This record gives sequence, structure tokens and C-alpha cells, in this order.
Amino acid sequence: MAQKIKKGDRVVVLTGRDKGAKGEVLKVLPAADRAVVDGVNKVKRHTAPSQTTQGGIVEKEASIHLSNLALIDPKDDKPTRVGFKTLEDGRKVRVAKRSGEVLDA
Repeated sequence: MAQKIKKGDRVVVLTGRDKGAKGEVLKVLPAADRAVVDGVNKVKRHTAPSQTTQGGIVEKEASIHLSNLALIDPKDDKPTRVGFKTLEDGRKVRVAKRSGEVLDA
């Protein structure tokens, strides 16, 4: 099945402690149905020092389930669902259900 949310998409969080937060998708984990979003679901990790890092308490983004994310419509900056459409040239593209705007360039 085609992915509805991809790396680089702007999304908004629908539920949880970061509800309403907007960010860009940094990484998608399709096997787990999760994504890592910039600035969302921050967690603190206690890390030991290594040759490259200093160690200590590091704050980073944890993954969030795809069902808790909604794509932001490029036309009006509001959350939208995603549909698929086949163009005349045979390409299958993602479409914003809210405005009908094509999301893939």
C-alpha cells in the first residue's frame, strides 16, 4: 500500500501531549506505522560518553504513530486527509481531500 505520509511532509499532531503541534516529518518507519516529527514527542535519554559525543542527558524526538498525525493542506494550512488519484500520464499521486490539491510534485 502507498504511504500517505512521507519524509518532508508538514504534519499536525491530532492527539496526545503534543496535540496541535506542527512539524516536518524527518523519518518514516513503515514497518511500525510510525514517524519521527521535528520538535514533536521530545524525550530525554541518559547517554554514556563516547569518542564522538560528550554524554549526559540528551533530548531528542521519539517516533509517533501515524494515526495521530494529519497532513497540513498546502492551500489553507489546515489538517486534511489524504487520497490518491491517477493522473493522465499514469502517475499515482497523493491528493489533499480538503482542497483537492496535488501533494506530490
